[in-house]
Amino acid sequence: MGGPLFMGILTLIFFVILAIAIVNLFLIIRDDFKDITETRRKLAYIKSLGLFAFITGILGQLIGLYSAFTAIEKALEISPSILAGGLRVSMITVIYGVIIFLLSYLFWFLLDYLAGRKAG
Repeated sequence: MGGPLFMGILTLIFFVILAIAIVNLFLIIRDDFKDITETRRKLAYIKSLGLFAFITGILGQLIGLYSAFTAIEKALEISPSILAGGLRVSMITVIYGVIIFLLSYLFWFLLDYLAGRKAG
């Protein structure tokens, strides 16, 4: 469901976001950061990758819809239930991308808050 290519890419992006968040969390907890602006710059990668996941999910849906509409055009007649099922499946990558986007912003917000408290 959702296509292995785009779901795999989104999962990889999510794991990279998690890795960046965990590394920075350990640095913040141990007070291993020297400059708060440098730390915040590194934390911004979490937001950027979350946005990239969101856009990747939308791209996956658009490519899936393009393929589906091409098949519908060739079939000439299609039942509404098949069309609705195809549209439902095309939304999976977008939903997954949005969830990753929201989680990345949550991670960023919490880590930025913790870094600000430790620095100030």
